[in-house]
Amino acid sequence: MTHVDPQQFQAADQTAQGQVGALCWRMNRGQVQTLLITSRDTGRWIIPKGWPMAGKTGAEAAGQEAWEEAGVEARKGTVNPLGQYAYDKILKPGLALPCLVTVYALRVSRLRGKFPEYKERRRKWFYASRAARKVAEAELRALLLAVAADPRLLTRPQTVAQTLPDPPAPTVPAATAPAPTVPALDKPAQAVPAIAPD
Repeated sequence: MTHVDPQQFQAADQTAQGQVGALCWRMNRGQVQTLLITSRDTGRWIIPKGWPMAGKTGAEAAGQEAWEEAGVEARKGTVNPLGQYAYDKILKPGLALPCLVTVYALRVSRLRGKFPEYKERRRKWFYASRAARKVAEAELRALLLAVAADPRLLTRPQTVAQTLPDPPAPTVPAATAPAPTVPALDKPAQAVPAIAPD
């Protein structure tokens, strides 16, 4: 697969903007279950994710993506990232854009039947250890296995982030990615509000 060559774009900023993702979870019989959704293009199992949003923290943007892509209403979330993983976003056959996703834990209080992308995706609960076998990305798999082994990490995400290796920072042509910047990860703690549909 060919990766995007930054030289083919006329953009001043060639650094990665990154993405935010939501590890949506609940407890069932003393074990962590995580919500996976299918990607719109390939149908593979992923977590809700997207580009950072102007005026929102990383955790808030991850919560918004969880609502739009999976119909998640949050009980509570974390403002500190749980970890990161890298993947290739397919732009067209044979052309991929390297992306780096910062993941936030989001405890689910309710799933709505209708949400913005409900006709485009499937969603399913998996125990975290099984979810790890369903995803393609090695760092995301390691993150899921870590929370399966110790669910307390979901409320202390900085512990998980410290134990996971940092993936290399990809370069993303600014011409193909939205302009918002990645929020600073050292902001003071704030509660992630539950996202209610209109």
